[in-house]
Amino acid sequence: MGYAQLVIGPAGSGKSTYCSSLYRHCETVHRTLHIVNLDPAAENFDYPVAMDIRELISLDDVMEELGLGPNGGLIYCMEHLEENLDEWLTEELDNYLDDDYLVFDCPELGRGGLPFKYRKNFNVCVVYLLDSQFMTDVTKFISGCMASLSAMVQLELPHVNILSKMDLVTNKRDIENYLNPESQVLLSELNKRMAPQFEKLNKALIELVDQYSMVSFVPLDLRKESSMRYVLSQIDNCIQYGEDADVKIKDFDPEDD
Repeated sequence: MGYAQLVIGPAGSGKSTYCSSLYRHCETVHRTLHIVNLDPAAENFDYPVAMDIRELISLDDVMEELGLGPNGGLIYCMEHLEENLDEWLTEELDNYLDDDYLVFDCPELGRGGLPFKYRKNFNVCVVYLLDSQFMTDVTKFISGCMASLSAMVQLELPHVNILSKMDLVTNKRDIENYLNPESQVLLSELNKRMAPQFEKLNKALIELVDQYSMVSFVPLDLRKESSMRYVLSQIDNCIQYGEDADVKIKDFDPEDD
């Protein structure tokens, strides 16, 4: 049985930085993983690339051959990937053993992770990165929750939400207030910031977040090895990696050094 992370999130959320830091961390602890680039617009990497989607299609080639701009070229690339990604992945994955651990650095557009829903020989976890600045006020918090919930519903896979760029946060109290918020407090704050005609919409959004209790976030501070170790333990638990080792994460504080 193989294991895989699908690293997704909005542009600028730190997906490639996460992959690079994860690779260095695993190198330090003598753990082997293989990172796959699924972004046709990628240029430079701080980690060895095991598989590269640019061998199938790249943004630069599309822009040059079809005369498209960056946005049109990227949309064309994603449409091409949706039609051909599964076949390309199937061929490439034949080069790896059943117990290999793969990390897929995905683009911000398209649905590159979908083929994995149909691969029974992989335990897959979606790692959704969201910039911690989305948690600095209630409107950004709701926006971040909706983006995460959309990804969860679309991909239908085990899911871990990560608050990235915690090292850039100056006041962590702003974020901690939203990690386990009270629904009525959220609704009150949201109504204060929005026009009265949005009160019904605000109530529906808060109820969606609160009723299903589907969205939670794990903060990641890349300055701390303990933070990366904790995040990785959460992901490994989702995909049952190393369960024979009986890894215990109870009472671990990701903010500890």
